[in-house]
Amino acid sequence: MPIVNRIAEFHPEITAWRRDLHAHPELLFDVHRTAAQVAEKLKAFGCDEVVPGIGRTGVVGVIKGRKEAAGGRARVIGLRADMDALPIEEATGLPYKSTVPGKMHACGHDGHTAMLLGAARYLAETRNFGGTAVVIFQPAEEGGGGGKEMVNDGMMERFGIEEVYGMHNYPGMPVGQFGMRVGPMMAAADYVEIEIEGKGAHAARPHLGIDPILVGAQMVNQLQSIVSRNVDPLESGVVSICVFQAGTTNNVIPQTAKLAGTIRSLTPAVRDQLEQRVKEICQGVAALHGAQARVRYHRGYPVTVNHPEQTAFAAEVASEIAGPDRVDEDLPPMMGAEDFSYMLNARPGAFIFVGNGDSAGLHHPAYNFNDDVIPVGSSYWVRLVEKAMPA
Repeated sequence: MPIVNRIAEFHPEITAWRRDLHAHPELLFDVHRTAAQVAEKLKAFGCDEVVPGIGRTGVVGVIKGRKEAAGGRARVIGLRADMDALPIEEATGLPYKSTVPGKMHACGHDGHTAMLLGAARYLAETRNFGGTAVVIFQPAEEGGGGGKEMVNDGMMERFGIEEVYGMHNYPGMPVGQFGMRVGPMMAAADYVEIEIEGKGAHAARPHLGIDPILVGAQMVNQLQSIVSRNVDPLESGVVSICVFQAGTTNNVIPQTAKLAGTIRSLTPAVRDQLEQRVKEICQGVAALHGAQARVRYHRGYPVTVNHPEQTAFAAEVASEIAGPDRVDEDLPPMMGAEDFSYMLNARPGAFIFVGNGDSAGLHHPAYNFNDDVIPVGSSYWVRLVEKAMPA
């Protein structure tokens, strides 16, 4: 595997950065320690510009190539990593495990940040490219929409970013392998909250009440049949009701019940269809039983859509690092969501997965980013910049 030699040399140092980040996880936009360390390192590397506070707590570093661009035109390429952790109690027992109760890096954002820092150090040191590399360190990927905040803060225009690339580790995929696909790669993530109002009664006299638990149970059954009976079998969709709250004792029919869940889709048409059917079913089932339903439907992250030209280029770069037989260019789409989608809506680009080996799954308390992935991911970033913007 042709890992960049210089990256391999400071692999132990990047690993130390990663493990320090792992021991000090921060949530959503509250990534002040992480962002400060990122900014400090970027300045120490000699980046031409380091700008904190983009999208509230994001950090952007600018690295200009030292040679003229081939053909005389200097391009600007953005590379993005996420910084935030998850509200999960860690169960790894590692020497560098989380020092913050109830918080851990259970999705590998510590590794993503460390790999991009490693690439930034190399690029600032060598500058063997003809253009500008913009390294983007984003907060609040885990539900906060930090990618949207950075885009809305004018990041693309301010730094002149023309294309943008992202990367995420993939448990179960061997280390040294990559995977991506053209088009929809990760799902849109919407969520729904349903408040059911019935009529409370003594449990021994149910005929005098309107049971919101019965109404909610019927709703759950009907909602989770939407995909199997309304969505084209060749399309993808998910409706999962994950919250059902009602009642406080065993002999009272409660007045209210609450449901909540997530809705996932890979196309705008299915996304619209799922929203319509969720609302129709909730209102219809409630009316059938004489209850009331208040439905709050929230659209979250959009579909992560890879652009054809940039995805083909990313696959070519990955093949140089891993070999063509270790790059899956037709990886099945995932129903998880990713707010890099906002950046791909703003600029053409591609999102790629890099194998994390035989690890626990993402968002699992026993998950840990595999440090063997670091030279693979950092080398990918370096070669992407040098190949996209040859001197």
